[in-house]
Amino acid sequence: MSKRTRKQSAAPAEGAAARCTVTVCRGCCCGTSKVPGLDHRAQLGGLRASLAGVANVRPTDCLDACEQANVIVVQPSAGGRKAGGRPLWLGLVNDPDAVADITAWVRAGGPGLADPPDILDLYAFSPSRRIRRQIDN
Repeated sequence: MSKRTRKQSAAPAEGAAARCTVTVCRGCCCGTSKVPGLDHRAQLGGLRASLAGVANVRPTDCLDACEQANVIVVQPSAGGRKAGGRPLWLGLVNDPDAVADITAWVRAGGPGLADPPDILDLYAFSPSRRIRRQIDN
């Protein structure tokens, strides 16, 4: 099988490549009672509802950044990546205002296409290379 054939067969569904992907950690710490006072199910549901048709929102198992629970990773769309956008890891996303800021940024285009609100600098962190590779694959 040629590289070209492999790339075509691995292509995402129509329109999916044009969207950002918002990965929401729901592993051993994120999304559990270890982070008290937050309706984790409502947080995920709210992201899905507010970004429907705009971004792919997917829960995943532990991203191994438990000290940052709840973790959300915003990955750029294909256009955002071409424009230089890279995934942004956000930790301690435990209040509705942070989720609203993330949602507004993704709706504006996300990484590479729109500047994140300055307030998200408070949530941004850099995981280890090993952890970053998990989400990139």
